[in-house]
Amino acid sequence: MTVTDPETQAAAWAPGAEVDEDIDETDDMPLSTRLSIADTLTLGNATCGFLAVYFTTTGVLIPHLTGSEDGGMTRHSAASAVMLMLLASVFDLFDGLVARKLRSSAMGAELDNLSDLISFGLAPAYFVVVWGMVAAPDAYQRVTAVAAIVVLLAVVLRLARFSCVTMPDGVFQGMPSPFGALTVVSVVLLGLPFVPTLLAIVGVAWLMVSRVEYPKPRGRLAVAMLSWIVTSMALLAAWAFEAPGGELLLQTACALQLVLGAVIPLFPWAGGVTAFRHTGGGAWAAQRR
Repeated sequence: MTVTDPETQAAAWAPGAEVDEDIDETDDMPLSTRLSIADTLTLGNATCGFLAVYFTTTGVLIPHLTGSEDGGMTRHSAASAVMLMLLASVFDLFDGLVARKLRSSAMGAELDNLSDLISFGLAPAYFVVVWGMVAAPDAYQRVTAVAAIVVLLAVVLRLARFSCVTMPDGVFQGMPSPFGALTVVSVVLLGLPFVPTLLAIVGVAWLMVSRVEYPKPRGRLAVAMLSWIVTSMALLAAWAFEAPGGELLLQTACALQLVLGAVIPLFPWAGGVTAFRHTGGGAWAAQRR
């Protein structure tokens, strides 16, 4: 999600705030309605989330309901839906970076939350529902729907809390929604038995609303996250086209995603965030540069 300072943004766009002299006063378009470059990336995030729902519906759910499913088409559509969620997380990563470098609009934070809700709340929750309808026993479909609602509500609560709770620079409280969405999808693709899959999904939802601290993707961590996303896309493509060993590689990546979700919070607790709090942020900020 876009990382902006709510206090700074509020001050920059307060009704009584001073406006730069170089702004064209003859332009009657309100500042609050002008889209910035970061906003355009955020809209790309929302578009990817919608398309993920579209591919899940047309390529997985409808063929299943009509009895015309083709294993290859279903696999391709599922992979496309997950790839779009991954691409949405790329847009989400870069809109934050661009917003910190360039001036962001007054709509930036609101657009970001709404887009994240589509791509990392609705899309993965819908993916879980469709998985329940296609793969889970009929008796468990309602339970799967409840798990999907839990995921959706966890993202809603997480995004709402992000907007009104100030955290120390460099950390999120709770698993970030993009990471949580990809972890939920990884749980489904891992192909575990129904009950462990359901428990893992609920566990990820709990992490998103918990007080567990996760580092913000900046500097080397942002590069590592981008590399991981690109690698995941490649593995999904190999799985979709039934490349030799593609399914095993994908399952390994999904398992690693779950491990990272549990292990990453240990890093700021052990070093970075502790150093930030004790030194006022100077040493850790220098390290992150």
